[in-house]
Amino acid sequence: HRAAPGSLTTRAAPALLCAATVSAAALIAFSTFSAPAPASLRSSAQMSRLVNRTPLFRGCAGAAPVASRRVSNPGGVSRVQQRVYSAATEEKQTEAVRKLVSMDELVSLCKHRGIVFPSSEIYGGYSGFWDYGPLGTELRKNIKDRWWQRFVTQREDIVGLDTSIIASPSVWKASGHVEGFSDPMVDCKESKLRYRADQLFFAKVETEDGKEVGYVSVLESGDMQKDAGKKTKKLVKEWMKANEITEKPALKPIELKEVADHPELIAKIPSPATGKAGDLTEPREFNLMFQTQVGALADESATAYLRPETAQGIFANYATVQRASRMKIPFGIAQVGKAFRNEITPRNFVFRSREFEQMEIEYFIPADDSWKDFHQQWLKDAWDWLLDIGLDESLMEYEVHKDDKLAHYARACTDVAFRFPFGTQELLGVAARGNYDLMQHQNNSKQSMIYRDDVSKETYVPHVIEPSIGVDRLMLAVLVSAYDQDEVSGEKRTVLRFNPKIAPIKAAVFPLVKNKPELMEKARSVYKKLTRRYNIEWDQSGAIGRRYRRMDEAGTPYCITVDFETLEDDTVTVRERDSTEQVRMPISELSAFLEKNIEGYDD
Repeated sequence: HRAAPGSLTTRAAPALLCAATVSAAALIAFSTFSAPAPASLRSSAQMSRLVNRTPLFRGCAGAAPVASRRVSNPGGVSRVQQRVYSAATEEKQTEAVRKLVSMDELVSLCKHRGIVFPSSEIYGGYSGFWDYGPLGTELRKNIKDRWWQRFVTQREDIVGLDTSIIASPSVWKASGHVEGFSDPMVDCKESKLRYRADQLFFAKVETEDGKEVGYVSVLESGDMQKDAGKKTKKLVKEWMKANEITEKPALKPIELKEVADHPELIAKIPSPATGKAGDLTEPREFNLMFQTQVGALADESATAYLRPETAQGIFANYATVQRASRMKIPFGIAQVGKAFRNEITPRNFVFRSREFEQMEIEYFIPADDSWKDFHQQWLKDAWDWLLDIGLDESLMEYEVHKDDKLAHYARACTDVAFRFPFGTQELLGVAARGNYDLMQHQNNSKQSMIYRDDVSKETYVPHVIEPSIGVDRLMLAVLVSAYDQDEVSGEKRTVLRFNPKIAPIKAAVFPLVKNKPELMEKARSVYKKLTRRYNIEWDQSGAIGRRYRRMDEAGTPYCITVDFETLEDDTVTVRERDSTEQVRMPISELSAFLEKNIEGYDD
């Protein structure tokens, strides 16, 4: 999601990137070749996952056709490179692509297991809004808790904040949201459908000798190059028939471009709904903020807005927080909270919705050239944390925003992009925002945002580095990374290989049978002891194998079976999800075992 008006742009791009040689201590780098890295060249993070039998290294990222590509390099991010597509290059790119879970499979699993489902479903749902079930609620909470633990609790230079969803309208006027927080929109005159102009792509189809055949249009997706190819074949066939041409002409490569960047061609671009040129309106700006009324009156003075981002609450409270917490620059303020945007076309499950949750940090730094070092450090910290919670590194890459795509006040912006089943999209953004926001609030509120350095005696309005990520799309990336299918004893199973740190259910306790009171009592005592610390599942129904499958599908890392041997020696069977290996363990060691394998430490 955008961090501020115009500061972050979402782009789908081909993931042509694969693991390259790095030292064990370094972050993995990427090249633009599409051959899997041999085991000897994998990063230490990937090797540790292989040792733990979690198949998160699954080959290269694949092609998601659009008008640019990203070159990934965590040590020094390079520019976005322009690219022209052809059907031949796409076929070569997809040869080495590992099969991702489809969105249909993922949505079905999420509903079946109570992770996510449409809001107001009994009334047909409500576009752009989603409800989270028991597993989804736990998963989101664990993701947020881990983020807070890493970036607030474990750091001395960052403090927390929780601001209101509705703020004074003056906040949004000062920040520029009232005037400029918008997306370009086009309408189809015939079908009455609306499209975001920066997510609608077109291509000119012409022969090699320069004859114009026409134009095709497609909606942004992971398959849009293929869709454009199909539409091109149909267009050429119709063109040949209309011009009585019998020999199929050679065509120039198709180059997909955004409709938003070429409004002068709108009359020639066909509507995706009707296929007719001239059906699309001129692109126009559509403000994304939800309006509401505050108080008993319903006039203009009562107009307020649901916040479209959490950042402005931080900026408006910067001076108060700095004084109250006695923080010295550099320092950060973190916030986790809901935001709302009236998206033109919410889509791709929870990736782009109208109600979502953000995790943002505004990190205040000196007003000098040190911003580049802070920016790079935050990119590395963000990348490391995403790996730490279990994202598949082979699906991740950096995208650097080109100068002409930056907000007017931004010094730099780099995204961590992720290859979803519907294409490669922005997951996390790290922006160097300068001091624009604080200056805007200082000028409009007449309240000073100046910081006085006690050591250097300098005074200045701090600059800001902003790492920002959406909880909902991060959860989707976690699900894509965790989803797997394999065979156990000849039986196909679906398993979510969550990192134990964020798994919704940490362990399940099974009594071997439920008709033995002494066995049930022992199993219940184990269950109650473990629930003091973790979310533990109790399951006494069905065969043990069936119970294992249920827990595999929910991503539960450990299953604990209490059997008749337990009554004799006070040991239980602990079964690990990924390897399916089982070990006997004293009940007295269970808590320490789970703490070590979930939290990563044993002290």
